[in-house]
Amino acid sequence: MNTSQATLDELSINTIRLLSVDMVQKANSGHPGLPLGAAPMAYVLWSRFLCFNPQDPKWPNRDRFILSAGHGSALLYSLLHLYGFDLTLDDLKQFRQLDSNTPGHPESHRTPGVEVTTGPLGQGFANGLGMAMAEAHLGALYNKEGHAPLQDHYTYVLVSDGDLMEGIASEAASLAGHLQLGKMIYLYDDNKISLDGPTSFAYTENAMQRFDAYYWHTQHVQDGNSLDELENAIRVAQSVKDRPSIIAVRTIIGFGSPLAGTSKTHGSPLGPDNVKATKRFYGFDPEQSFQVPAEVYEHLRQSGLKGAELQKQWEASFDAYTKDYPGEAAMFKASFAGELPEGWDADLPVYTPAEGALATRQASGQILEALKKSIPFLFGGSADLATSNEMNKVGDDSFQYLHPERRNVWFGVREHAMGGALNGMAHHGGLRVYGGTFLTFSDYMRGAIRVAALGKSTATFVFTHDSIGLGEDGPTHQPVEQVLALRSIPNIVVLRPADANESTEAWRIALRTSHTPVVLVFSRQKLPILDQRSLGSAREGVAKGAYILREADSGQPHLILIATGSEVALALEAQQALQAAGTPTRVVSMPSWELFENQDAAYHELVFPTPVRKRLAIEAGSPIGWHKYTNDEGSVIAMNHFGASGPAELLFKKFGFTVENVVKHAQAVLAGNVAAERRY
Repeated sequence: MNTSQATLDELSINTIRLLSVDMVQKANSGHPGLPLGAAPMAYVLWSRFLCFNPQDPKWPNRDRFILSAGHGSALLYSLLHLYGFDLTLDDLKQFRQLDSNTPGHPESHRTPGVEVTTGPLGQGFANGLGMAMAEAHLGALYNKEGHAPLQDHYTYVLVSDGDLMEGIASEAASLAGHLQLGKMIYLYDDNKISLDGPTSFAYTENAMQRFDAYYWHTQHVQDGNSLDELENAIRVAQSVKDRPSIIAVRTIIGFGSPLAGTSKTHGSPLGPDNVKATKRFYGFDPEQSFQVPAEVYEHLRQSGLKGAELQKQWEASFDAYTKDYPGEAAMFKASFAGELPEGWDADLPVYTPAEGALATRQASGQILEALKKSIPFLFGGSADLATSNEMNKVGDDSFQYLHPERRNVWFGVREHAMGGALNGMAHHGGLRVYGGTFLTFSDYMRGAIRVAALGKSTATFVFTHDSIGLGEDGPTHQPVEQVLALRSIPNIVVLRPADANESTEAWRIALRTSHTPVVLVFSRQKLPILDQRSLGSAREGVAKGAYILREADSGQPHLILIATGSEVALALEAQQALQAAGTPTRVVSMPSWELFENQDAAYHELVFPTPVRKRLAIEAGSPIGWHKYTNDEGSVIAMNHFGASGPAELLFKKFGFTVENVVKHAQAVLAGNVAAERRY
């Protein structure tokens, strides 16, 4: 290779490009077009702006970089390798292969330096919002006059045409502009091509005018290969303190390849002949793969060395800060380590039946207020349903541009962006985060919840109005299949507590759980406080997912009633009627399938003894999945209908959630008539 014909900048950029091309070609799978077009902007950002230490990818004050256009993962892996992260050339050669560190789309738990799991377009856009919100809040919480700031970094996100088409991006952009988050800088790979063809077939708006309306600072770079234009635009963006920034960078997808400017480079390998032609275009040996000139390694590793030195300075400043503010310093370290303050759950409420009925959403609100007092870095809010979700409702206490120190977030009617932002906050570190809405609207944010589970996020999703108990708002708002849908997501814990005490334990579990998002599902209607003086104990039982709440009056039960949420109280009433009629009956409260499945076989047998095969599950949701616990001799009382509009008590009666109907079904089960299961 004749390196004298290229500057070090050009050689570095072309190395990034061709490593990406080689990865895709070797895997015979992937997206070479974005890396070929966007490598210059990535190079300028990583070499001249991005603050990071590859030897400590979790340094709290690093800049965050998100590849929202996760299909361009080969670009990110090339950057991580060349800039010194723990990702080898052999890792790059295993791109998209089973169990490799370079999966098809970036996964935060697998690859050092990947901040969040991205790929579904728009998610990274909203993750960046969450990271910028976290930085603003933590800076207000910890930074002190006379000391170098503990939190003072930028969030950079590379987005594509597809990202900007997704609805979640519009939701997130709207909130970011409202919050005036000046440390958000987005680079828009404006190449006018999507997978199916030119974006002009479906996307002809002036996107930057849309962002102007969102109160973003917008710029255009007309030549995506002009390093000076790119650098100047980023510097201007950094100078804007009261708006997020987006820079539309005009690029050519697949630049340098014979297929440049076409959708053929978006999601398919270039092919051997086109790869060789592309390498000739850039002055590389067409017969060699994975070429990295020594001077490129030496040049690009300087950015990481600079970041390591900045981290040393930050750590020295942190030591000085610790002497003056030992409490804040200890809390900062603990929060980024995922630890909670000592005694954080000591004052959580305990309820007694004498206090009367209480909706679990109301209990959740009381619990949350107690948690805020003991966990200063608990941060979150509601998607314009704080009154209904029983979250902080005082507008003067909301996180805003002029008050980033406040902890109550008004997400607005932006459920999907809320989910993506929570995921970004959780991966940022330093916060325990939560967000609330109605259970039925979990559908709007399912994409974000799924990515949170995949990426092992610690976000807590709070859903209220959990069933037909919602009442008069009717079937458009009455969730039926949503709990089942959430349970079906791998690496997630779903808890539907039966009363206020189970709600306390559900929150305790949510905040103790690491590497897994938790979903809390609460009722609108009031529920009785269950008497925990019998065999069952919510403190231990909820943590195991299911427990014997009340045992049969005498001897081995003939029947087991299994229920969650509001239906547990119904099961207890039915138990009394069944036992009065001579059927020894056990009641099992089962707030979490996932936690129960984590228990050993001995505990499973304790709760559901093999000889007791007559079982009846009761839940005002989908019946699917319950047969695993009721087995072939049991049945389910559930919903196969969208509900109706009317008072909750009448709806429960209409759809069979009554003592009489439970007893009727139980008797059918005891008689071996499992076909009597009620269906709508």
